[in-house]
Amino acid sequence: MAERVFTREDLERLKQWDTPTICNGLEIVVPERRAIGFTVEPMVAADRELPPIVGLARVGTLRAKEPPRGAVASRLEWYDYVAAADLPTVIVLQDLDDRPGYGAFWGEVHSRVHKALGARGCVTNGSFRDCDALAPGFQIVGGRIGPSHAHVHVVDFGRPVNIFGMLAAHDDVIHADSHGAVVVPAEAVKKLPEAIALVARREKVIMDVCAAPDFTVAKLKEAVRKAGEIH
Repeated sequence: MAERVFTREDLERLKQWDTPTICNGLEIVVPERRAIGFTVEPMVAADRELPPIVGLARVGTLRAKEPPRGAVASRLEWYDYVAAADLPTVIVLQDLDDRPGYGAFWGEVHSRVHKALGARGCVTNGSFRDCDALAPGFQIVGGRIGPSHAHVHVVDFGRPVNIFGMLAAHDDVIHADSHGAVVVPAEAVKKLPEAIALVARREKVIMDVCAAPDFTVAKLKEAVRKAGEIH
């Protein structure tokens, strides 16, 4: 078992907050990452009602538009790679096609296979299908929905990938929901709850004033001064 600066319980705790809230906390804990480490294009969630997914990244690349032109990764070895984890995982698959999502890797079968392998869900710039038949509780946050798997195949795995601007590597902590995804630096995992609580307190000062029946611009300005820098 790998030695980590966080525990399974620490990761589970992060599921209570949506991904924007995680990003808010990261702005305090690791301010140098304020403008990096998250997806920057609109994404589609398979089920917007599911809670956020948090886990260790299992990374790979795929293509679907054309048949393989050379050697490709073994899908069976990919399964071994995904399963070799001491904590829950999130699959992070980069579609390398010039039109990502031409063919879908994700659907009824692979969602069920990867759930059985210990994955909470997937983040991809590619597509997914079988929306009404995906494994219960398995979240997919993808670039689009499409009908066919075309010539989909895994090209490589274990190397860093880029999903809509989010650079992710093996074992990175991934937090994702219907808003998109973010990489949580390992050293930030335990610090996030306190940072998020601080942001919430600052926001509450402003929101309470805005909701008050005696709201005035002057009171808003004073609340902003008290709250300090926010957003």
